[in-house]
Amino acid sequence: MKPAVKMGLLSLAALGAVLCGIGVGSVAVSPGDILSIVAARLFDIPLPESIPAGYSAMVLGMRLPRVLLAFLTGAALAVSGTVMQSVLQNPLASPFGLGVSSGAGMGAAIIIVFGLASGGLGRVLLPAVSLSFALGTVFLVVFTASRLDRGFSNVTIVLVGMVVSLFCSAIMSLLSAVSPTYSQRIQLWQLGSFSMKEWSAVWVLAPAVLLGLLFFLCCAREMDVMTFGEEQAVAMGVDLRRMKRRLLGVVAVLTGAAVAFVGIIGFVDLIAPHVVRRWFGASHRRTLPAGALFGGTFLVLCDLAARTLIPPREIPIGSITALLGAPFFLYIFFHGRTRR
Repeated sequence: MKPAVKMGLLSLAALGAVLCGIGVGSVAVSPGDILSIVAARLFDIPLPESIPAGYSAMVLGMRLPRVLLAFLTGAALAVSGTVMQSVLQNPLASPFGLGVSSGAGMGAAIIIVFGLASGGLGRVLLPAVSLSFALGTVFLVVFTASRLDRGFSNVTIVLVGMVVSLFCSAIMSLLSAVSPTYSQRIQLWQLGSFSMKEWSAVWVLAPAVLLGLLFFLCCAREMDVMTFGEEQAVAMGVDLRRMKRRLLGVVAVLTGAAVAFVGIIGFVDLIAPHVVRRWFGASHRRTLPAGALFGGTFLVLCDLAARTLIPPREIPIGSITALLGAPFFLYIFFHGRTRR
């Protein structure tokens, strides 16, 4: 099957997942009604009389921003995971290994413990501080690794990332222990959720995902060369130190922006790159957009499962992705050892 056909099928699957995510719930809305409601808002035309008036507020005010945010978050994590695995030449690498999740979690825990996460200020302050801490931890990893190892090797980056991540996680656990009143909220944030998200998060994350994807596509050739090994990349004229810093910095921004709004969601950045490489090969010009589509589709379906499996209660989205991702992680690990 040609890559263009595969990409078309993946795009249709993404559209189907979005329509399913919007339409399925306590009140079912058909795909035709969804498209009519969106068209009425975009083109300022009256709704058909067959559609109840309350459907428009439900779709546009609640379900559509939630589904779009889930899709954008999945796309951001999948693209970041694809880049990380190429940069570090490790099939089990992910942005969270650099301290993105633990840094964002530490920032969120600080805001929650000091009682600043509630109200209108908290809606802005919590994601802003989380993003700042996520970026700070990654830049700390990059700075420390470059000081310890002039060659800025992948092993040094991974080891420093693990140390910083564990340190941030320890502080987060300490804050949760000394503030039992807020411990449950901190734990819920660590498991991730798309509940009660507004359009403001979509408007911030959408340009970040688009610009990040465009930047990575511009660096697709260099990443293709880097997959052959560091020595080969240097021999072909790639400035590894400079390229790694740029790629890791954009990965930090992209992943941090996603985590800051919805909390920590794992394994999407691990599953998506492996699946799309199976379908589209190793070329980053194909795997990056395909990964964005697959990651978005995957997370929309996971969120749909999280809110419909045991109604009216909602399962944390991080639990759903972990249930699917943990066996996949083991498969990748043991499959790699078997091939050796």
